[in-house]
Amino acid sequence: MLQEMMSFIRTYVVPEGFPHSVTPSYVPYMTWRALKHFFGGAMGVFTTKALLSSVGASESKAISGAVAINWILKDGAGRVGKMLFARQGKKFDYDLKQMRFAGDLLMELGAGVELATAAVPHLFLPLACAANVAKNVAAVTSTSTRTPIYKAFAKGENIGDVTAKGECVGNLADLLGTGLSIMITKRNPSMVASFALLSCAYVFSSFQEVKSVVLHTLNRARFSVAVDSFLKTGRVPSLQEGNMKENIFSFPWLKERLVLGPRFKDAFQDPSAYLAIEPLFEKERYIVTYNPSKDQVYALLKDQAKPDDILKAAFHAHVLLHFIHLSIDSHSSSWKQRPVGHSNHILSANDLEARIADSCKMVSTLYGPFKSKAAEQGWRMSDSLLNPGRARIVETC
Repeated sequence: MLQEMMSFIRTYVVPEGFPHSVTPSYVPYMTWRALKHFFGGAMGVFTTKALLSSVGASESKAISGAVAINWILKDGAGRVGKMLFARQGKKFDYDLKQMRFAGDLLMELGAGVELATAAVPHLFLPLACAANVAKNVAAVTSTSTRTPIYKAFAKGENIGDVTAKGECVGNLADLLGTGLSIMITKRNPSMVASFALLSCAYVFSSFQEVKSVVLHTLNRARFSVAVDSFLKTGRVPSLQEGNMKENIFSFPWLKERLVLGPRFKDAFQDPSAYLAIEPLFEKERYIVTYNPSKDQVYALLKDQAKPDDILKAAFHAHVLLHFIHLSIDSHSSSWKQRPVGHSNHILSANDLEARIADSCKMVSTLYGPFKSKAAEQGWRMSDSLLNPGRARIVETC
């Protein structure tokens, strides 16, 4: 009887042929996903209670028409936010993990704002609208990143089965969390303390969920890990190692050290600087330069650049930046430890040209071995997600 019950449950929560039909990272991902939804469902009870309390649904003096209008406006604002955020489009592919985790953080922010409506009920409508916008944007992120993640787990043509079982696990965990939270609220615990505890557990589960995903493609974060390891040790990290070391904290206000596909005027303040290094890249479909004042490397792409040229340009940019920082501070164990924009030495034009020339020699000998070793580790080199800018250098005859 017990065996039959377990077999019945398995048909709802694991794909057919499990565990051979999915990759090894499926189990840790679904474990953390279940915990995340469990804590999310539990938080939902507290936020819903706060919303109902602040809108006056529990008070006899509340006017049902006004309550309905407020609720409709709240949901309408959320839908508008969802549509506006959908324009991010391809970024969901380029920075899948970063966007997924950012979406969960945004979901937490929205839940926190909903909880705040209980403290200031007269501000219900603006707070509820803001919260719903945040939560709907988070929902777009979750929906947009769901399929690529499940695709990474499917070993065959079973992505539909993997998706269905994954969603079932999430919904089941959500229901269990909701049920537990209802039991807890009957004892009238501190709403703020309970929410804070559940919120921390939710964010931690979300972080571990995202970190457990193993992707084969190289986006900027994973590419940086791979190149940095190769330059320091001569080896390319495995898929598991590269994904674990990937930085998933992506903040738009932080300046990037490497700009791929910038506009010409951003990379070169002086046309003479371009003319000085242009011959070094005559046979390449890109040009790499460095701005000491901004501590940034720019990899400009020519209009004939193909995917492999973009990959090589990014590799060259990492080599140049690594090379420059090692030469600037020989005592630094890693240029990544230096704060952005910090430079205690300004390279002269001649020094910069010499270092760019040296980087060209290094890349000519290192790029081939890097690609070979990366392919041996299972990285998909033909389909990178480096998200270059749209600007291209158009060469005239």
